[in-house]
Amino acid sequence: MRPPVEVSVFLLSLLAPVVLYTINNISALQETLPILGMGLVVLGSVLLLLLLAVGHQTKVDPLFYAFAEFSFTCVVGLTNALEQDRFISGFMGFYLKMGEPHLSTAYAVMMSYWEGIFHYLLFLIIIRRMFNGKSYRSLGLLWAGSSIAHQIVLIPGVVIGKYGSNIKPAFWRNIPFFVAPFWAASVLFSRPREMPIIPADKILAEQRKSLLRRPVDLLLSLLSLGAMAFTVFRGFVVLDCPLDACFTYIYQYEPYLKDPVGFPRVMMLAYLFYALPLLIAFFYGLRTPGCSWMLDWTIFFAGAMAQTQWCHIGASLHSRTPFTYRVPADKWWPVITLNVLLAAVPILLAVRCHTIPAFFMKPVPKGQTDKEKKKN
Repeated sequence: MRPPVEVSVFLLSLLAPVVLYTINNISALQETLPILGMGLVVLGSVLLLLLLAVGHQTKVDPLFYAFAEFSFTCVVGLTNALEQDRFISGFMGFYLKMGEPHLSTAYAVMMSYWEGIFHYLLFLIIIRRMFNGKSYRSLGLLWAGSSIAHQIVLIPGVVIGKYGSNIKPAFWRNIPFFVAPFWAASVLFSRPREMPIIPADKILAEQRKSLLRRPVDLLLSLLSLGAMAFTVFRGFVVLDCPLDACFTYIYQYEPYLKDPVGFPRVMMLAYLFYALPLLIAFFYGLRTPGCSWMLDWTIFFAGAMAQTQWCHIGASLHSRTPFTYRVPADKWWPVITLNVLLAAVPILLAVRCHTIPAFFMKPVPKGQTDKEKKKN
């Protein structure tokens, strides 16, 4: 009797530390090109084992292979985080030296924890639901948002930051991991959304309410405006705005924004050019009935903001960040509170859209309600 597929994926991913420890103790494999070659061989071998694990299945969702491969790399990421925080040793030394030195930064450590815990558990749940015939579209969009946000900060951050002059061949293994989440997101968005069955009368009644008669939506709108203002302000800060408020903030509140690793600067610009337009769109969606796209995009955005804010908050406090760039002890509460709220707003929006979705359903055609009453 074959074990469940998610169990096979779990067991396969546990081979990651074994592979890392083996390579870390074979000096011939610890050069730049051999490291890249070994990485490709290992990922190819994982794919082959996955094909054997599901060979008895008549039809396998192609997203399974992406999720299962990412599960393997999640364990690699968790191994890196644990080694950088000195819980374990002897696994990642070779790779940090000759592969991707930036993985020793505080931002990369927090990123590795997120991948190794949140993404990993998410993959196992998705794979279980996939092979049990249950929907996993929303969970997939949550991961896609998180993974895309991770990649659009990581890769440019490495290139423009202090590690940009020391990029080694192994760094370019990130390219397929950059492309895969976009492909997965396009596949998931193209699939039909599972809409709850809500009576037309209830949809109509909900959509007739003004924003003032929907206190939860009113509060979320105000929080969204606050998130927009904070996003614009920090975007100006990393762009070296000469205003006194910007100067005071970066030196007295969030000096991490000027850390030469480059990740915080790229993140704030990503917020300014990508998160801000989405926040504006969500503000519009909270005021306008029938914006069914809110049901998908709020989940995608919640994943993105949760991932980036986790990394940003953690890195600004982590011991691997130089002391001068950490959040000052006397400014800890206001800075962390603002950053937590920035992560919480998209999550609350997503929860709101999926718990009571009637306002976001397609508008009821005129006269449909009366016809349904006559039929009944």
